Amino acid sequence: MKADFGKHGTARRITRRKLFEATAGAGLALPLTGITGNISAATSHKRNDLVAQENARKGTRDWMLTRALVDDNNRRRSSRIEGYASAPSVRPGETLDLKVSTRPASPFTIDIYRTGYYQGTGGRHMTRLGRFEGTPQEEPAVGEGRLRECAWETSAELTIPADWLSGVYLAKLTAEKEGAQSYIIFIVRDDRECDFLFQVSDASWLAYNLWPGGYSLYNDGENPRAYCGPGVSVSWDRPYAWNWHGHKAPLTLGSGEYFLWEYPLAYWMEKEGYDVSYISTLDTHTDRVGLRRSKSFLSVGHDEYWSLSMFDNVRQAVDAGMHAAFFSGDTCWCVIPFLPNAAGQKYRTITRQGLFGPLDDEAETPEALAECLARYPGTKQLPTLAPSEGLLIGARNVYPYMGIADWICRDDSHWLYEGTGMQNGDSISGLIGWEWNSGPAEIPGLRVVASGEVSDGHGGDGHYHATIYPGKKDNWVFNASTWWWWDGLATPPGCVRVTDRLKGPDERVQRMTRNVFARFLA
Repeated sequence: MKADFGKHGTARRITRRKLFEATAGAGLALPLTGITGNISAATSHKRNDLVAQENARKGTRDWMLTRALVDDNNRRRSSRIEGYASAPSVRPGETLDLKVSTRPASPFTIDIYRTGYYQGTGGRHMTRLGRFEGTPQEEPAVGEGRLRECAWETSAELTIPADWLSGVYLAKLTAEKEGAQSYIIFIVRDDRECDFLFQVSDASWLAYNLWPGGYSLYNDGENPRAYCGPGVSVSWDRPYAWNWHGHKAPLTLGSGEYFLWEYPLAYWMEKEGYDVSYISTLDTHTDRVGLRRSKSFLSVGHDEYWSLSMFDNVRQAVDAGMHAAFFSGDTCWCVIPFLPNAAGQKYRTITRQGLFGPLDDEAETPEALAECLARYPGTKQLPTLAPSEGLLIGARNVYPYMGIADWICRDDSHWLYEGTGMQNGDSISGLIGWEWNSGPAEIPGLRVVASGEVSDGHGGDGHYHATIYPGKKDNWVFNASTWWWWDGLATPPGCVRVTDRLKGPDERVQRMTRNVFARFLA
């Protein structure tokens, strides 16, 4: 259903280049030599100690895959052992079905881990399930819209104990034959009041999942380029294939993009002792009231695919006083519905339905728009179904969407930079990427805190803008305009950097993050 644009206002129309020219004159300064001041979770607010108590428990690195055996680089699956869950998130007391296939048949075990800090180990062993007799389960036929939807038998049932804290959990599958391993990933959510609600970007994991080979939302079976139009569907009823972003990342086998973008921020927040609870994008879609239990909402990583209900629920919560931080890029680009599977189970399938904001505002020039439409076939077929995402985030998606840039300070008097020592023109190497946001919206009080020129390495150039604006109820909305904010925070076990432009933890990024969180908790 088409949204009522009148009640949402309008986004700024092609003023990005002028804005960049007005803010880009400072150039680069010498490297920072010191950080002043100190803010921590402990000093900035009265903590709920559940996360700190959980992370004081004995951790282990045994959660990491040691035998991720991919069939081949093109199909990117592990047919030796693979599986999926009956739901992306589950509450304590509820039961999750785990559906596993082993090819060839092999006994297997399932070890459950919660990810977090845990004295730097990154995870805690929760329980072991099995030994089970594994068998090959049927690979589904290609359905309407190139849908590949498994209907596998349940291999194990996991009832979530009452004392399992909300978090991102892994079911580590290990086959006895060859020792092959992969994951099933799921969220344990709760309904308690908390300081931070951390949304993993699992709708986007689903969109990019190629399993069993060449069947993501970007494959229509005809276009050699990445297809970006309607008519293709993908299902949660299948394993996650090994994710490829220009580098080998074996821990993505069965875990979507979690270890690429979300995990380092979760690791750092739990190290710092912040009171954080975790949700799926599906929870944002279905639980409007549940969002209000948190002081703040965090969009993290590659958060590209949103339903209209997700947008409306977050927008209404922000209007009611909830803070929001978008540690993400290419955020809220495409409108999706959550549709039932063939068995009638709700919310198991997505497809592209339309766009947030008008397509002709996704480029700095008419020539760039024409290049965008040629590069991403099908995009022009997507109708505008919702107001611009920039009216929530502070900036929107602009072609060429992808690329790498340094974070360049543009507003050193802003509270974001307190204690960092940064001055206008100072930079942090490679912090912007691989996708970002641009074109600041016309929101009262919005300030551009960082901006710069982005190059995608293929002749596509653009300009990113990181923004902060005040909400209606003394709340704040921060847009980091990058997938890669995590790089300045932590290097957890298994971390893989995609470019040598990324330099790892940086006290300035850590301090900016603490400054944002301190405002959220004030």
